[in-house]
Amino acid sequence: MSLEKIIEDATVELIRRAVTKLPTDVMAALERAAGAETEEVAKRELQAMIANAREAGRCTLPMCQDTGIPLFFVSMGPVRVKSLEGILSSAVRRATAEAPLRKNVVHPLTRSNSGDNTGINMPHVSYSFHDRDYLEITFMPKGAGSENMSGLAMLNPSQGLPGIKKFVVESIAKAEGKPCPPVIVGIGIGGSSDMCMVMAKQALLRPIGSINNDPSLANLEQELLWMINSTGVGPMGLGGRCTALAVHIECASCHTASLPVGLNVQCYAARRATMKVYQTDGRVEFGGD
Repeated sequence: MSLEKIIEDATVELIRRAVTKLPTDVMAALERAAGAETEEVAKRELQAMIANAREAGRCTLPMCQDTGIPLFFVSMGPVRVKSLEGILSSAVRRATAEAPLRKNVVHPLTRSNSGDNTGINMPHVSYSFHDRDYLEITFMPKGAGSENMSGLAMLNPSQGLPGIKKFVVESIAKAEGKPCPPVIVGIGIGGSSDMCMVMAKQALLRPIGSINNDPSLANLEQELLWMINSTGVGPMGLGGRCTALAVHIECASCHTASLPVGLNVQCYAARRATMKVYQTDGRVEFGGD
């Protein structure tokens, strides 16, 4: 079997795993939240989320009707493969029928539905590179309820940390129950307007419980998490102690005259799955669950 066929078949399985099973770090965070919740309605909502996720995994069916748009994060070593984006598109078409996935991808103006979750620049593929003999692919289906709560703030540098905190907390509070909280909040600080939005989405790939390598960012993540959970929005916007499961921040140096801040929100069903495909023997290793 060719490497291209191995990648396509494995990607179909990767997509199926992502939409039917929550990563262990996300399930653990939901369980901790349910255990700590004191509001009856909020606790019941969290328990329903956990039960739904477990049943989806048991039945191998999508845990949410919104199976999102297909987003891939690819880390490439010196692996020779023909038309990777074509391979991923073919896998998405197959997974739409086989998983199955809801047909979400439409033309932005005509709203014409492709019927197979592919389209102009879709699926979207983000690339990074390494020097090891494998191809690593992470799939993150992104639903509209959470994606629609994204935001960009081009702050004046004089607004500093208080301005960042105000933008993030007010954005989550205004979103209320729309992104299906408890959410994971991805934040990108610095760079340019497009860079900070990319970093915000990439921040969502970090496991819950991971600690930022930058102590100042680690402290800001914890402070923002406390501030967001103090809003009382709660699970599904019905009130409670847990509005967010985690806040993750990535940053880049920026122009002396600007302070870009990007915000990307992920719902409680923070779906993602990762695999490695080795060039030498075509071996596939699934992880990230």
